[in-house]
Amino acid sequence: MRKIMNNPDNVVAEMMEGYIGAYGKYVEKHPEVNGVIARQRRKDKVALVIGGGSGHEPMFSGFVGKGLADAAACGNIFASPDPNTIYQTAKAVEQGKGVIFVYGCYAGDNLNFDMGEEFLNDDGIAAAHVRVWDDVASAPKERIEDRRGIAGDVFVIKIAGAACDAGLDLAEVTRVTEKARDNTKSIGVATAPAQLPGVDKPIFELPEGEIEYGMGLHGERGVLRTTWQDADALVDKMYGELMADAQLKAGDEVCVLVNGLGSATITELAIAFRRVKQLLTGDGIKVYDADLNSYCTSMEMGGFSITLFKLDEELKKYYDMPCYCPFYAKGELTGASADRDYEGISTIVAEPEFDENDVETADIVRSKEGELTELNAQDARNMLLSIADKIIAKKSYLTEIDSAIGDGDHGIGMAGGMQKAKKKLMKMESEENAYAVFEAAGKAMLLSMGGASGVIFGSLYLAGAKDMEAKAVLTAEDIARMERKSLSAIQERGKAQVGDKTMVDALVPAVEALEANYDKGLLEMLWAAEEAARQGMESTKNYQAKFGRAKSLMERAVGYQDAGATSVWLIFQGMREFVEG
Repeated sequence: MRKIMNNPDNVVAEMMEGYIGAYGKYVEKHPEVNGVIARQRRKDKVALVIGGGSGHEPMFSGFVGKGLADAAACGNIFASPDPNTIYQTAKAVEQGKGVIFVYGCYAGDNLNFDMGEEFLNDDGIAAAHVRVWDDVASAPKERIEDRRGIAGDVFVIKIAGAACDAGLDLAEVTRVTEKARDNTKSIGVATAPAQLPGVDKPIFELPEGEIEYGMGLHGERGVLRTTWQDADALVDKMYGELMADAQLKAGDEVCVLVNGLGSATITELAIAFRRVKQLLTGDGIKVYDADLNSYCTSMEMGGFSITLFKLDEELKKYYDMPCYCPFYAKGELTGASADRDYEGISTIVAEPEFDENDVETADIVRSKEGELTELNAQDARNMLLSIADKIIAKKSYLTEIDSAIGDGDHGIGMAGGMQKAKKKLMKMESEENAYAVFEAAGKAMLLSMGGASGVIFGSLYLAGAKDMEAKAVLTAEDIARMERKSLSAIQERGKAQVGDKTMVDALVPAVEALEANYDKGLLEMLWAAEEAARQGMESTKNYQAKFGRAKSLMERAVGYQDAGATSVWLIFQGMREFVEG
């Protein structure tokens, strides 16, 4: 795996140099060891020092700041900091009120932080520690001290930092921090392994199509390995494990963190939270606050974790205290979650771009058997329904074509637009104006499809039919005239010409074929248009792109066909198939 680095042996040193260089107004590096120290710290309070192995950024160095940690002791990749680093970092921020260490419960961290704590005690400095053991998958309840710490560190550090800033003494800070730790439960799922800098193989093996429930940040084995599952199924399983351990009940309040392990996107984390929220609401548990981010990572590991932090009034007070660092902030200006008292605000359930569960084909009825020589309004309606089913069935094919040189969204965009057009057309069983059918389908596509495709392909149906005098039956000449009008509108809006590697490369020759052959009858005209569109689509393989994402590829786009031109060909093919019967 290629990583953005120089010598693998210098990764931590160079990372820290860059981090301090970027955020130097907030933090500084300890002059002798790999310790990150907050520049502006409150005086006369217990010092909070966190730490652990590097490679989990922004944890730990990224949680040094106002209302959070005063310093972080950083080890090598996935390795605990040594006792001297811990000791020297803590000494630099200690103010006579003692030091509390917060870190994940791992053997190396436990040994090294214990030793650092002893060094402080030898100097007459009071010290205490709270080991975070939020991972419910790593050991049963009766061995809770053997559990490892994962993303629950975020909540425990937040509460510890607030308790220190509130001026509590060391014993009270420790009590409050332990309370936060004991009310924090997490579980993760790995979908892809991470790889250490300079190492040839991933840190663990995970076969294609498999996932691991409960896997630790360093590749430690989880509780279950199973085949790939959809997001809701993953969350349901994880939620069940959390609830069995946390024993939450109706009326409880929680903060929720959906944490990416390195390569997960905010989109994926939001989809996962959506299901968590549904389950919590169903159990009568209130979400006080929520966070979707990658705070506790494992290089580029795939997957995510869910953390539930149960609140009471005391913990809520410390959670609401303001804090800030470059990667994490809470307080008045950061707002709150959707479950707090917002009177009059409704919960909106967004309609998906394309609903995979709504793919039942339409019941297509033609006005007569065999070849059609003209289209009445219901023939036009049924033809467009048939085309919609065709495009929906080709979603994966169009996605594959678009992914080669585009952003891969053409298939789902077209399928979603056609799905919306179907819903509109299904309500037009008594429509007698054939142009109104095209106009309604085009408008449904235009209003529902994102990107340029919505305007362009919506106009393919809409622009030619709009403002036309009502007509019960369309002849071949009417269709040719309508598509010429649509083409003119599309080119006026999009400015594309033949040779620009767009849908116009297929549409222009198709419209020209319509105009050249309408006097030969509807079916022969559509055969000619379909073939012209196919040839236009094939020709796009020879062009550089002038529009869209592929434009930046320049000559590298040559050899690939355009997805929009492919959709045009499929639409004309669908028209011909319906008319031919």
